Amino acid sequence: MPKGLAEKDLGKFRLVGNIDAFRRKLVFQVTEISVEKDDYSSRLYLYDGRRVKPFTSGKKDGNPRFSPDGRLIAFTSKRDKESKEAELYVIPINGGEARLLAKFKYGIQDLRFTEDGKGIAVVTPIDVEKKPKDDVHLIKELPFWFNGIGWVYGKRSVVYLVDAETGRKRRLTPKNLDVSQVRFHDGKLYFLAQEDRERKPMVSDLYVLDGRKAKRLTPGKWSVSDFIPLDDGTFVLKANTRERGIPTNTHLYHYDPESGELRKLTKDLDRSAYNSLNSDVRGSQRAELVFKDGWVYYVATDGPRANIFRVNLDGKIERVVSGDRSVESFAIGDYIAFTAQDAVTPTELYVLRDGRERKLTDFNGWIREYSLSQPEHFNVKAGDGAGIDAWIMRPVGFEPGKKYPAVLEIHGGPKTAYGYAFMHEFHVLTARGFVVIFSNPRGSDGYGEDFADIRGHYGERDYQDLMEVVDEALKRFDFIDGERIGVTGGSYGGFMTNWIVGHTNRFKAAVTQRSISNWVSFFGTTDIGYFFAPDQIGGDPWNNTDNYWEKSPLKYAPNVETPLLIIHSTEDYRCWLPEGLQFYTALKYLGKTVELAIFPGENHDLSRGGKPKHRVRRLELIAGWMERWLK
Repeated sequence: MPKGLAEKDLGKFRLVGNIDAFRRKLVFQVTEISVEKDDYSSRLYLYDGRRVKPFTSGKKDGNPRFSPDGRLIAFTSKRDKESKEAELYVIPINGGEARLLAKFKYGIQDLRFTEDGKGIAVVTPIDVEKKPKDDVHLIKELPFWFNGIGWVYGKRSVVYLVDAETGRKRRLTPKNLDVSQVRFHDGKLYFLAQEDRERKPMVSDLYVLDGRKAKRLTPGKWSVSDFIPLDDGTFVLKANTRERGIPTNTHLYHYDPESGELRKLTKDLDRSAYNSLNSDVRGSQRAELVFKDGWVYYVATDGPRANIFRVNLDGKIERVVSGDRSVESFAIGDYIAFTAQDAVTPTELYVLRDGRERKLTDFNGWIREYSLSQPEHFNVKAGDGAGIDAWIMRPVGFEPGKKYPAVLEIHGGPKTAYGYAFMHEFHVLTARGFVVIFSNPRGSDGYGEDFADIRGHYGERDYQDLMEVVDEALKRFDFIDGERIGVTGGSYGGFMTNWIVGHTNRFKAAVTQRSISNWVSFFGTTDIGYFFAPDQIGGDPWNNTDNYWEKSPLKYAPNVETPLLIIHSTEDYRCWLPEGLQFYTALKYLGKTVELAIFPGENHDLSRGGKPKHRVRRLELIAGWMERWLK
């Protein structure tokens, strides 16, 4: 019998990411997963132009940056076991001991050397007001918590300048701005920040530090996520102008702060300028804009693939790194270095030089010992004529003439996508004897703004697309047993799973994960509810009460006949625990077949970054539920 991937094989993956480049040298981060120790460890590796070798020996080393002269590497770590603070280190490129420069109480979000290499700008959260010494949370603002971080009220991220020799640090930016990214150019510090995250939660602006004052350069109405200062005083911005709310694609723009002129450089490619593909075994992603020889390099999601593109200031666009795969991180020195994965190959490091591509690492070569199911693409013509990308994966050890149960997987977002990226969960299910069906229905990213825009219409065309995908799969693949199909998904996919079981009985088992069941409670409890729900559903619960309830799966709980497992986490602040609790209570009260699994201490990213033992247990629960009801 061929050997498929099991749940506990999660511990074999090596997650490669966070590249930085200096000329022909590369430094990058490799994260290891230990199921036995229930922990993650990471260290830095160096490529000197000839070979890859381990560079640091810490257990929590990451986020490397070269100094401008390439002699030092700055990185973050947590080597002091007694301390909860994040630590900033520097280490000589030619080897030697890493030297601790500074510690930061709430972590390090970004770091970058000054142009002369004498200082390092560090973005870190601080308390902007004194908090009571007791354990009472006195909250005066929104948002009060954020998924994966915890309590954020009374905190703002600021920039500290750390002396690269002495470690002395001083704050550069004011406490009222929440900083996310920094760059130096021509002796000036530029940075991205939010000024009013309560009333303008989707707006982030570009600033310059003018003396001791922060001067805003953009008009306070866009979401700027990256930027490059140019020598003529203009900028390339990676920004979302929000004409269509959240479904608006993020593009690259040329911006002149003097005239206020904003010119879209990537108007000929209606795609998001970032990687939105789903994967549950990816490394730390660093895919910042790079300006080189008149071209701006960036990653964009194009249907089921994420590739590297470049655009010049005239708006000419070229695809630089192509293929049915997901580019995760990249950096450019004397050549292009990038990490990438596909549906059967975990992430590795590659270089592209003089048009020739070469693979540098084989951290996940162990995968070749396993029998993996290659996704088979099929196109579905939806009822309104649109084309939907869909795939099936056959069970490991597939036997012609045999009928197999199937599981429909639904991605989150909704503005993300499935495609040519590795999904451990899918391979676990195929190893257990299931067919896996997945697709990119309306609402998905990578197909243009019209395709992605389902605001106000959740559970309509997107639901129809999914049902038509299942219909087409049954028509094309006679080995799928139409009487034994399950459905699962997380986040938006969890919402849609809840919606499906309230609107059809065709599925014989369902697992809903980190889901939304009630838009009214979602609005008032989650980190993004107060702006995401108005954007996606329309209005608020007071002026659009009917639609908030009509689009809530909780309303249709009396219709549910499908055995349902609800998976939720106690610290999921994106779709907070009450979303799972109230759906479970309703179904239990109504006498339905339902079970609830609650993961303590986990957040919305349980499947991607939770404790290893919890991630394994989650996979066992999903596969076990499907086996219980479909086999």
